[in-house]
Amino acid sequence: MSLKHAQPKFSKIQVSEMVKKLFNLTPREIQSLPSYDDQNFYVAPIEGDEYVLKIMNSEDSKNTSLVEVQTYAMSFVHQNGLPSQTAVPTKSGQLMSLEEMDCGYGCKKYLVRLLTYAPGVTISKVPLTPELLYEVGKMAARMDEIFQKMEHPNLSILQRDKFLWSLSNVVFLESYLSVLDGDPLQKIVKSVIHHYKTSVETKRSNFRKCINHGDFNDLNILVQPDDSSGGHKISGILDFSDMNSGYYIHELAITIMYMMIEHPEPVEVGRPVLAGFESVIPLNEDEKDCLFLLVLSRFCQSLVLACYSVTLHPENVEYLMITSRNGKHILQQLWELGKEQVEKVWFVSSN
Repeated sequence: MSLKHAQPKFSKIQVSEMVKKLFNLTPREIQSLPSYDDQNFYVAPIEGDEYVLKIMNSEDSKNTSLVEVQTYAMSFVHQNGLPSQTAVPTKSGQLMSLEEMDCGYGCKKYLVRLLTYAPGVTISKVPLTPELLYEVGKMAARMDEIFQKMEHPNLSILQRDKFLWSLSNVVFLESYLSVLDGDPLQKIVKSVIHHYKTSVETKRSNFRKCINHGDFNDLNILVQPDDSSGGHKISGILDFSDMNSGYYIHELAITIMYMMIEHPEPVEVGRPVLAGFESVIPLNEDEKDCLFLLVLSRFCQSLVLACYSVTLHPENVEYLMITSRNGKHILQQLWELGKEQVEKVWFVSSN
């Protein structure tokens, strides 16, 4: 699977016309929002309410069945009490529209969706207290539990065997390691992949399967002040585009890794996130044993794939490298501390 997806570059004028044509709304304000390889806009129409317009890159837009399942999943978790966005129907009653337009690459087809606006700020902007991290872990587990009840004719499309960001596919990174030539971290990444093959893949048959959100990160979780606790509560779950068939332990590892990125004491993050997750889904022994390596594996995926994406899209370097800048230091720190030391912090004895 290639990562070369040209990010759409629609102008605000084009976006305004699109919103009028498809949804019968007249934007009074349009703001660009950050995105990895799609294009997102905040839209406030004169008719009221606030929305997010998502325009997918032309490559991912070809897979309408996958996007349909992801859009359904957002609505399903929302119906089951979690704060996710939902898609607004077009004038013709569709939850997404395939639009053929030119935004600088010639005429191509782009999937367009208008989503309800989730209030709050990204969790990256607030202090990550143990209480909030506990809630993040709990939310990750609840979300995967809800996914398990989901029924859809195209659910099997989430298998995604070649998906580079799946924690089942860490060995795929070997094809991209040359992007780290000359970087001392390349040696650590190679070692992590080796340990993944010998210690994780051999135990995978004992992991419990589920559907993963797959990208429960510091920019995809929104929070608002919580008057009752004086802290913050989760007010939005964003971006279901990395959903894939995986395992509960994958969701936990991904969540811990991204929460570490924003924390002054990254190693400490694992304990409250794990406790929150286990309050819903307790881990079995093999899952516990592999958690450390799976967290390291996600750091490796993030680092290698971001560096590779920069070679394709140097103009988007600032956004692409957000996670990797801190991630490099944390990966090194975790590797040097080692599994045993880190697990002493994460797995608190109940005695």
